[in-house]
Amino acid sequence: MSWSKSDRDGPRAYHHGNLKEALVRAVLDLIGEKGPGGFTFAEAARAAGVSPAAPYRHFKDRDELMAEVALRGFSAFADALEAAWDKGRPDPRTALERLGRAYLAFARTQPAYYAAMFEANVPADATPELRAAGDRAFGALRNAAEAVAASLPSRPPALMLALHIWSLAHGIADLFGRGDKARRNLPMPAEDLLEAGVLIYLQGLGADPNR
Repeated sequence: MSWSKSDRDGPRAYHHGNLKEALVRAVLDLIGEKGPGGFTFAEAARAAGVSPAAPYRHFKDRDELMAEVALRGFSAFADALEAAWDKGRPDPRTALERLGRAYLAFARTQPAYYAAMFEANVPADATPELRAAGDRAFGALRNAAEAVAASLPSRPPALMLALHIWSLAHGIADLFGRGDKARRNLPMPAEDLLEAGVLIYLQGLGADPNR
């Protein structure tokens, strides 16, 4: 795949390459420019430098194209969270902090994917592959929650713990950790805010504050 920048071809002209990849790349660019709902299927084709009919070779409509982008985002997101968790080494609390930082880092460095995943109204079960990728990403949080819950004297339900931590991480990422223009100002790193929030939450469940 190659791209040219000329008045004749437009900003992202596509030549003799992988059409599917070109369309995904064009969608990511358009999300960055206009948001996940700010463009049509035809505009995605034009941004990729192909005819309005060309995308139908791979996708039946815009929704299917957006589901493909969300799938790729969730797959990369799951990889990042699993690598950060690293099977809970050297201990669950340390690994959980690392996972939280990875969550925020993905939102900051991959804002277009993050928007496709969470802001484009793509159903979580739009395709079996998308459902599996989303489940794998949440699975990293669930594994972390199970390990941390087992270390707490109150033995809270692991699913509840995972959902609470996910909500906290997602809220901070959405408000303060984004990599686009919607990011709010914060007088501290978003990572510090998340770490403090999780610490306060775990202390409420009986965690040792000196750990």
